Amino acid sequence: MASGPFLATGAAAALPQGYRVPPEEAAHELTFMQWPVTREVYSDRFFRRMSQRTIAEIANAIVEFEPVIMLAHPDDHNAARRLLSDRVTLWDIPTDDLWCRDAGPLCAVHPTQGRAISNLNFNGWGNRQGHTRDGRIAAEVANRLDFPIYDSGLQGEAGGVDQDGHGLLIAHASSWINPNRNAGSRAEITEALKRAFGADRLIWAPGVVGQDITDYHIDSLARFTGPGRVLIQLPDDPDPYDDFHQAALETHDILAAEGLDIMVISEPTRPRNHSADFVASYANYYVCNGAVLAAEFGDNDADDAAHDDLAYAYSGREIVMLNVDPLGELGGGIHCATQQLPANSA
Repeated sequence: MASGPFLATGAAAALPQGYRVPPEEAAHELTFMQWPVTREVYSDRFFRRMSQRTIAEIANAIVEFEPVIMLAHPDDHNAARRLLSDRVTLWDIPTDDLWCRDAGPLCAVHPTQGRAISNLNFNGWGNRQGHTRDGRIAAEVANRLDFPIYDSGLQGEAGGVDQDGHGLLIAHASSWINPNRNAGSRAEITEALKRAFGADRLIWAPGVVGQDITDYHIDSLARFTGPGRVLIQLPDDPDPYDDFHQAALETHDILAAEGLDIMVISEPTRPRNHSADFVASYANYYVCNGAVLAAEFGDNDADDAAHDDLAYAYSGREIVMLNVDPLGELGGGIHCATQQLPANSA
């Protein structure tokens, strides 16, 4: 491994052969999270405080199972500390928003050379949101950890692709083959993504362009639960005029045609939050050491069914369900707000 961290550029800078991003259910050293402060998003101080409290509740739940590092500007440490468990560690890395899955460090592991950061070059979901601080987080974490950092040659977000850790990726083309992120061809983007994750196969589904800030990240719809096994959230009564419903059904059919073992989880039908753009995704859960953290939406029957489905998919792990409605109002969930640092042996 290199003697110190570096941000390489150009074709030779890609993640070297032999590295891979482990599956999320592999052992973690810790979880990274980000403290949300940007006035661009949180101009309402009451909603900003609600969002910060939600992030703190997630961190405080995770730290019962593994260490948590909260990234925040030093000026924000006092406010964060008042809400965070004493067991959560604060690092002096400035943040804009809370979406650590996308802006945080994507870590790959080599069997003999240790760990490295595979940089997806977060650009605010196609420059839809300012990211002066968040665009630097991956490199700053690499520097703090003294990990090498390799340039994927892409602009994108880890929430836009899911991996089984055994060579297979799934993604919506809308989040990657999109001029607001990447100008390359499908073939070029496919190869770069496979290299960035240490994978050898990528299944594309079309997704939805331009109707949410992420261009329909896959992690709110479909997640690997093991090699070749996928959990996907679908509506019980699909709306033929809802582009997301129709895209979800199309993604399901593509994954089924590829021979994956699919488990369907039903979306809530009576969530307590009725905002038009509210994201109510059970699939946007986070797997940490010994537990799965997922959202509950106040639809008791659907919440209970989701709990049971996750317990079946992740046998032996505790299922912890939290009210994270402020994240749903922002268009995301618990997975979007977390990023794991895999153990060196993962």
